[in-house]
Amino acid sequence: MIGVRRVAAAGAVARAIIFMMTLVWAAQAGAQSRCSGPTSGVPEQTIAALARGINVSNWTENARLQGPRPELLRIVRSAGFTHIRLPVAGDLVMHAFSPQVTVERQLAGVDAALTELIGLGFHVSVDLHPGEGFGRLHRDDPKSSMAAMIDAWSGLARVIRKHPVERVFAELLNEPDVAPDRWQSEVEQLAAFVRGQLPQTTLIVGPTYWQRADSLPQFRPLADRNVVYALHFYDPMVFTHQGHWDPANPLSRIHDLPFPLVADDPAVVRLRSELIARGDTQALQAFDKAIAQSGSASYVARQLVPAVAWQERYARPLIINEFGVFKQAAPRDSRLRWLESVVDSAEANCWGWTYWELDQGFGLTDPRTGRLDADVIDALMHPR
Repeated sequence: MIGVRRVAAAGAVARAIIFMMTLVWAAQAGAQSRCSGPTSGVPEQTIAALARGINVSNWTENARLQGPRPELLRIVRSAGFTHIRLPVAGDLVMHAFSPQVTVERQLAGVDAALTELIGLGFHVSVDLHPGEGFGRLHRDDPKSSMAAMIDAWSGLARVIRKHPVERVFAELLNEPDVAPDRWQSEVEQLAAFVRGQLPQTTLIVGPTYWQRADSLPQFRPLADRNVVYALHFYDPMVFTHQGHWDPANPLSRIHDLPFPLVADDPAVVRLRSELIARGDTQALQAFDKAIAQSGSASYVARQLVPAVAWQERYARPLIINEFGVFKQAAPRDSRLRWLESVVDSAEANCWGWTYWELDQGFGLTDPRTGRLDADVIDALMHPR
């Protein structure tokens, strides 16, 4: 009898999951139909594949090369995610920073990750995601840093060529930290090189200044038409990065801040009073700046207006391929509300999105159980 009840319960759960996923797939089909049209040379199936994704941020961006459990990735795929953004540690695939044996080991790790993810049904963007070593070189030495990027993409292109062109995309550089005019020249040169290595692969590029929406107007689209343009969104930082992991950061001293940020919200008033009482002028300054800029649930949409205008001007596809809230100190309901606002804004503009991240501080998984957070999935995937 117990066994019968267990089977019946399992069947009910399975039917509920199937029903939920039917709604998600129907919503995706409706969004794709509504957003169909010219995609500036990017294949329509690529735009569809990039619609809903997640960053897997600790697999190929370090020397361990240890990915998530395959069963966890299968659940992620079943939840409706079609795209994995795979950050690759730039310093470990550049000979300027690593010996040949390390570079080849990392490239082999990227190859293995691509094989696994494609086998599970994902599309993958390979994201060159360097650390501080390359960051300093990039700021200080334009010639050497360009050589390092070309070196990295020589190796990464060799790996990407092994896989189906429609399944793997090339993101040229995460958050370039140089002046906009310099990056414009560099990305045109780098994109031309990568296009020579990968003639049909969709490229992904973004502007400077942390790839913010308000930095996009300073960025001109490339002549290459098979390119998707990537934004990152973490505004207001005082909310998304409250309880910051670095004790030296003023945001580490802000906790339980709600979203939307409204000046007369009792929680906001109480937190501001606490900062004043502690004499924490740095945190208070960040707090007051955010409050002045926020104030309503339409905040996210307003912050993205420069990107909407850019897209209307140039008719090029956009994706928000990083957004998230540090879990340590943000109120749970506010975190879910913020995530839903970002997804609503992205999908209203026919943009894809890629959540940051699968695990760790911003992660989709519960650190206690290792299971996916059903409420976060609902906030990201709720049917329209």
